[in-house]
Amino acid sequence: MPRPITLFTGQWADLPLADLAPLARQMGYDGLELACWGDHFDVQAALRDPTHLRRTRDLLEANNLSCVAISNHLVGQAVCDPIDERHQQIVPAHVWGDGDPEGVRQRAAQEMMDTARAAAAFGVKVVNGFTGSSVWHTLYAFPPTSQAYWDRGFEDFAARWRPIMDIFDAHDVNFGLEVHPTEIAFDIASAQRALEAISHSRFGLNYDPSHLAYQGWIT
Repeated sequence: MPRPITLFTGQWADLPLADLAPLARQMGYDGLELACWGDHFDVQAALRDPTHLRRTRDLLEANNLSCVAISNHLVGQAVCDPIDERHQQIVPAHVWGDGDPEGVRQRAAQEMMDTARAAAAFGVKVVNGFTGSSVWHTLYAFPPTSQAYWDRGFEDFAARWRPIMDIFDAHDVNFGLEVHPTEIAFDIASAQRALEAISHSRFGLNYDPSHLAYQGWIT
């Protein structure tokens, strides 16, 4: 059986899912990877109201579309990032709260745990997204950045994401990090280091061929 060709809906979040689904089918896609923003997939609604998931599934099926993954890049970004006012634009109000940086990071971690629960309730085994990074801003190493400084960044990432991955494991869901600038993993070397740092069976990498050239995977 050939692999399904699916569309990640994050770039289309200004369109209601009811409008996007038939458009995606007309463009020839077999399914959608639903973003957890816009109205495409609401994590908290999925947990409190089972009919929300049924309506979403019915909409996909009415357009002959599948869903094998959901994505929560924006909240995932806030788990490890140094939080500033820009993050208020990308996370839900209940995650932002009073904007206290550590509070935002902790609420973002809880939302990612809830994303695993919602994915399992929807019958989806993969959540893709971002992790954020406490050390990305030091990539241009001036003032000089010591190896110990980088070590602390990967330790912070592992400490914040291992408990999240434990919840993913409890619900039989995998997480795929989109290797990308501003994340703990942004090229081959940092991806390998991130996998070694977290060392969790539920944490992997989301294969995104659009990034391969600028990350040095292909020339």
